[in-house]
Amino acid sequence: MSDTPFGFGLPPEEPDDGDEGKKKDQESGGGQGPANPFGFGSPGAGGFGGPGADNPLAAMFGSLNPTDLGAAFQQLGQMLSYEGGPVNWDMAKQIARQTVAQGTSDGTNDASVGPAERTAVQEAVRLADLWLDDATSLPSGAASTVAWSRAEWVEATLPAWQELVDPVAERVGNAMGDVLPEEMQAMAGPLIGMMRSMGGAMFGTQIGQAVGVLAGEVVGSTDIGLPLAPAGKAALLPVNVEKFGKDLGVPQEEVRLYLALREAAHQRLFAHVPWLRSHLFGAVDGYARGIKVDTAKLEDVVGQFDPQNPEQLQDALQQGMFQPEDTPEQKAALARLETALALVEGWVDAVVHAAAKPRLSSADALRETLRRRRASGGPAEQTFATLIGLELRPRRLRDASRLWASLTDARGVEGRDALWAHPDMLPTAADLDDPDGFVHREQLDFSELDKMLGEAASGKPDLHKKDPGEGRAPEDGAGDGKDDGTE
Repeated sequence: MSDTPFGFGLPPEEPDDGDEGKKKDQESGGGQGPANPFGFGSPGAGGFGGPGADNPLAAMFGSLNPTDLGAAFQQLGQMLSYEGGPVNWDMAKQIARQTVAQGTSDGTNDASVGPAERTAVQEAVRLADLWLDDATSLPSGAASTVAWSRAEWVEATLPAWQELVDPVAERVGNAMGDVLPEEMQAMAGPLIGMMRSMGGAMFGTQIGQAVGVLAGEVVGSTDIGLPLAPAGKAALLPVNVEKFGKDLGVPQEEVRLYLALREAAHQRLFAHVPWLRSHLFGAVDGYARGIKVDTAKLEDVVGQFDPQNPEQLQDALQQGMFQPEDTPEQKAALARLETALALVEGWVDAVVHAAAKPRLSSADALRETLRRRRASGGPAEQTFATLIGLELRPRRLRDASRLWASLTDARGVEGRDALWAHPDMLPTAADLDDPDGFVHREQLDFSELDKMLGEAASGKPDLHKKDPGEGRAPEDGAGDGKDDGTE
C-alpha cells in the first residue's frame, strides 16, 4: 500500500498493492490521488527547502521579533484553540458528518432509515440467529438490532475509533514536541504547544475524512473484524446493503440475510469470548508503542515550518517520517494482531458458510464476493491501515477459514468453538501454515487450571493438591508401617 497513514511506513514484510492499491485509493474519494489520500493541499510556496532550513526556529519566527509572536499564533485560528488529547475528536466528528453528507463517488446519498427498512433488518438478524444455532455452540450475542444511516454509524462507532487511534496519535504528538533540544524546550513552550494542537487538529481532519468515506461502504458494525458498535448491538446499514448487492444478480432479501448472518456471527463471538476485545485492542496499543520517530526529518519539518502554511505539516506527516521499530516486541505485536483478526474473520466465514449453504442458493457467490472484497484490500481494510498503520494479510483469512472448517470436521462444532475458551488454545501464525498439524494435535485442557485458580482466589482449599511427600520413597525410619513387598 503506497499511501502511508500519518506518514507511517508499513512493515517490510507487508504485501504491496502496487498500482491496484493506488487505483482503489483514487476511487474511494481520496481527492488528490495516491500521494495525498485525504485531499490535503500541497505545501506553500516556501516549500520545505526555503529560508531558515539550517535554523529550526528561523522559519517559524521569520522577520518577527518575539513580541510579535502572538500575531503569528492568531493566524492559526481554531487549529490552535484545541487543548484536548492527541486527536481533536470534535473536529473528526464534524468532518465525518460533512463527508457523509456529500454522498459517495457513485452518487448514492445518505438517507434516514424508514420503518420498513428497520423491520427488514430486524427480521433478517432474527432469522440469521436461528440459522446460526445449528452452526455454532456460542449462543446469540445480539441483545438488540438496529438499522443505521451512514451518519448514525459515524456517531455510534467514533468511541471505538478513538480507542484504536489515540495510542498512535499520542505517540506522534509527543514526538512533535520532543524534536527541540532539551535546553530550548523551556523557551519554546508556545511552539511545542502549537505543534501539538495542530497535530490534534490535523489528525482529527484525517480521521474524520477517512471514517466518513468508510461510512459510505460498510454494511454493518464489524466489517473490519473489530467490534466498533456498543456491545450486544447488531447493526446493518440498509443504504449500503442495497448498494453492495446492486450488481450481483442476487435478490436483495438474500443479500441482506447473508450480511445479517455475518453480523450476528461476529456478535456471538465478541459477546461470549470476554477476553477477545481487549486482546485485539491491546495488540493495537502494543504496536503503537513500538513506533519510533525519525527525529532528524521531523526537525527539518519544524525548522522549515511556516505558520501561514499549516498544510506543510499535513503533507510532511505522510512522507514516511514514522516507522515501526524492527524489534522482536514490535514484530510480536503485529503478528498477534494479524493472526487474531484472521482467526476472527476465518471463524465467521466458516460458520456463516455452514449456516447459509443448505438454505441460500446464492451462498457460494456471496461468500466469494466478500472474500474478494477483503482480499483486494477493500475500503474497510484500507481505512484501517490508514488510521492504525496496519494492513491485514488477506491470505491469512482464507487460511484461517480452512483451518476452522477442518476443525469442525475433526472435532465437531463444540470442539471447534471450545478453542475460544482461552487465548493460549488458539492457533498461531505457524498453525495457519500447517492446519492439518494443528487439527490433529493434542490440545491442552485449561479447565482444571481455571478451576484451581478460581479456588485459590476464593480462599477455598484445593482438595486435589498433592502432599509434597506423596510419590517419594520414604526416608530411613520414616515408613508408614506397611510392608510394600520390597526387600
